Amino acid sequence: MKPIFKSALLSMLFFPLTLSAQNFPAGTKPNQHNINGAEWPRVGEDRRVHFRIHAPEAKKVEISFRGEMTREDDGYWTLISNPEVIGFHYYQVIIDGVASADPNGKPFFGMGRWVSGVEIPETEPGTDYYKPKDVPHGQVSENWYYSKINNKWRRCFVYKPAEYAQNPQKKYPVLYLQHGMAEDETGWSNQGMMNFIMDNLIAEGKAVPMLVVMDSGNIEVPFSMNSGQSRNEYGRDFTPILLTEIIPHIESNYRVLTDRENRAMAGLSWGGFQTFNTALPNLDKFSYIGGFSGAGNIDLNDLSSVYNGAFANISEFNKKVPVLFMGIGSEERPERARNLADGLKAAGVKSVVYYESPGTAHEWLTWRRCLNEFVPLIFKN
Repeated sequence: MKPIFKSALLSMLFFPLTLSAQNFPAGTKPNQHNINGAEWPRVGEDRRVHFRIHAPEAKKVEISFRGEMTREDDGYWTLISNPEVIGFHYYQVIIDGVASADPNGKPFFGMGRWVSGVEIPETEPGTDYYKPKDVPHGQVSENWYYSKINNKWRRCFVYKPAEYAQNPQKKYPVLYLQHGMAEDETGWSNQGMMNFIMDNLIAEGKAVPMLVVMDSGNIEVPFSMNSGQSRNEYGRDFTPILLTEIIPHIESNYRVLTDRENRAMAGLSWGGFQTFNTALPNLDKFSYIGGFSGAGNIDLNDLSSVYNGAFANISEFNKKVPVLFMGIGSEERPERARNLADGLKAAGVKSVVYYESPGTAHEWLTWRRCLNEFVPLIFKN
């Protein structure tokens, strides 16, 4: 570690707050993803984020995606962002060219590394669906299993509904839920607030109780043209791992229903691409399919040949797949997804559900909303 950066980082961690540091800007509150007791960064009612970093020996300090900070006389650096859109956003502290997570923030794996996150809260009615409420809460557990395909131990996270322990004879359907490129199996529980979304939907009777399995899609390292892989090969080994290792592991260790009618798969961004590449050619194993800001390469002019002929017989497809969900943010160029959904409907695919998240782009709020829309539709037959 560079000596100057090390000194600056130690200052960030251990320098005591002065009285002036306690003069908080009016109308601001600590970012909800700060560690306990950390007052900065702060989020204002105007959706601006106030950053404050102590690095007296640094020459230049920046906040990623937001710009260069201003040095104050007391050794602190400050920056007030432009108004930010509602939802969750990544950031890093960059000190003299060296980027790191903010020591005042809880860690999130995104951008292919451990970074920090800031939450711009929603205030409109009906936007508390991903927040903890006074309802029965399920559990998210960490599970390890050995992959013969990868020749290493792998980890998945499993959400069990609150009633799971109270119903020892009951078996449950399963949703296999995937993260996006440069994220990992922690994403849906941490950034996505998946467990609170599930708790609230189940408590309100909008969704049937189910297990949710979140595993690594082998896409934590962002795709690179220099990797020796084509884009179609990137993360492709996840499909055999899911089919021959993850699903058997879950079905051997949890009380779950094992028929295709009680198995769903969904994913965001590249995880949606993986979902279509996995579920559509294997309709003997999946009934419900969802892509959130990500779907497959479907040629509407040659439907009969894509995905091993999944659409060759539309009437059979409609019987097998009650829900083919396509969600996307209104600010991330949704035309392609919308046209694909419309084209499939015109071809006779009755199960297509198109959802457009208003005002959001390629970000976690879009995907939280997609999950909230998708889950009430599945396992209802």
